Amino acid sequence: MKYLIFSDIHGSAQTTEQILNIFKKEKCDKMIILGDYIYHGPRNPLTQQYNAMKVAELLNAYKDEIIGVRGNCDSEVDQMVLDFPCRNDYALICDNGINIFSTHGHVYGPNDLPTLKPIDLFLYGHTHVCEINKEGNTVVCNPGSITLPRGGNPPSYAIYENKNLTIYNFDTNEVIKILVLE
Repeated sequence: MKYLIFSDIHGSAQTTEQILNIFKKEKCDKMIILGDYIYHGPRNPLTQQYNAMKVAELLNAYKDEIIGVRGNCDSEVDQMVLDFPCRNDYALICDNGINIFSTHGHVYGPNDLPTLKPIDLFLYGHTHVCEINKEGNTVVCNPGSITLPRGGNPPSYAIYENKNLTIYNFDTNEVIKILVLE
């Protein structure tokens, strides 16, 4: 399976359209969305492209291809307009023997990994900062944010396939970081 991994849309219809185009172009099988779909949150600026209902419409067209988790800015009301499950704090995926734990990052994070073992790949968002690190036997990855990157980082997303994890610059599609799971 080929997974497109991204986080922190925060209601931007423009970036949602762009990431869905990447999903099609890259011929991914599934999207792992790490939360914060619609609401911009009290600490984030409202983008010019903010359009919650358009984001819901765009994502709902791919409801069967989405594995989603709840972000700190997501609420029960958001689930009323989104046609795919996105209220759980995490999703577990087993892909060819690789155990993937996906979460937003506000409940579980790199400094508060779940006790469930083994986790080969821990995916989280929330910080809007992309990273890939290895902590013991676990690869920890934040794909960054496609809408509101922080820390001087470009907007970014990741692709995982066959034990290869790559973070890409959302604007240029250039590789930022690569890690191969062993």
